[in-house]
Amino acid sequence: MKKTAINAAKAPAAVGPYVHAVQAGDMIFTSGSLGMDPQSGALAEGVEAQARLALQNLGAILEAAGVGFGDVVKTTVFLADMNDFAAVNAIYSEFFSGDSKPARSCVQVAQLPKGGLVEVEAIAVRPCC
Repeated sequence: MKKTAINAAKAPAAVGPYVHAVQAGDMIFTSGSLGMDPQSGALAEGVEAQARLALQNLGAILEAAGVGFGDVVKTTVFLADMNDFAAVNAIYSEFFSGDSKPARSCVQVAQLPKGGLVEVEAIAVRPCC
């Protein structure tokens, strides 16, 4: 199976040795997106702002891969503090609603890169036909 690396010009640069996403067949696997400003690389202030920016950055990556939020079948949300679950859900529902809701896991982690409060990764399927 052919694998294709995807890097999105509208998303923040990777903070490590990885690409924004990989396409394998009709599937797109994204790396985690933090709530970082694409131009400055600075984290947004607060969990709501970071969640919104993380999802906007994820959208830029999906766009670069030729898919959108409606093509996402699975997400994983990483939180630095599970007490932020409701606040992040409110922002998340702005991007995934109705029939476009994917399966999802949400976990609290000990620490996120750059001191982030939320990170989101996704798996999307390129529509056929």
